[in-house]
Amino acid sequence: MLLDPTIIALVIVVLYLLSAIKILAEYERGVIFRLGRVLPQPKGPGIILVFAPIDRIVRVSLRLEALEVPPQDLVTRDNVTVKVNAVIYFRVIDPTKAVIEVENFRYATSQLAQTTLRSVLGEVELDDLLSQRQKLNVRLQGVLDQHTEPWGVKVTMVEVKQVDLPEQMIRAIARQAEAERERRAKIIHAEGEFLAAERLAMAAELIQKQPAAIQLRYLQTLVEIGQEKNTTVVFPIPIDIFSSISAMLDKAAVKAAERPAQS
Repeated sequence: MLLDPTIIALVIVVLYLLSAIKILAEYERGVIFRLGRVLPQPKGPGIILVFAPIDRIVRVSLRLEALEVPPQDLVTRDNVTVKVNAVIYFRVIDPTKAVIEVENFRYATSQLAQTTLRSVLGEVELDDLLSQRQKLNVRLQGVLDQHTEPWGVKVTMVEVKQVDLPEQMIRAIARQAEAERERRAKIIHAEGEFLAAERLAMAAELIQKQPAAIQLRYLQTLVEIGQEKNTTVVFPIPIDIFSSISAMLDKAAVKAAERPAQS
């Protein structure tokens, strides 16, 4: 049984129309090339028609992508060899440019990130690389975003993940940190001694104005010693007694020196 040519043609047209239907997700856009020329606006999301072979579609995702930069060997400004890796977050903001301005925007962004990481971090010293990482991340993000903007790619964030140091440099940093802690401890101890001396001077000045205060301090010290349940016997002797004895001895020495002169 032969089929009617009209029916065959109709079936072919229906199948062609069905194959021309494309569905793009919410995060996708379709860049359409019609007879080799790109259409002004990308298509999607939803249902679109792509009439092959006249039209050709290139799907582009608008979602945020994370790109890991492999470890890079670099020499810092103070001639220290380190190995640094990072992660880059970027997204496509102009699908048309991402398709026609660069062959593979992911590969191009990866290569640009590696060279930028080596060039930017090679201009800073090791201490800045370890302590000023947030500023370096912002600087890297600005440099990458400036170069990827013509591609329709927006670099939103750059994070330096890990800095691997040589073993001898790790030991040197540990010794430096230990010396710094000792310096701080000595300064804090000296400041404590200075404050204690100031307080003692103020207390001595106050007690000098009120002589009875020294007796109260003696009694308070005896109470503190008695609470410890020990066999220590304490005889509080006022310091004024020693000054009086010293004055008496001085007078006796003066009289002894005068007697031979009178004789």
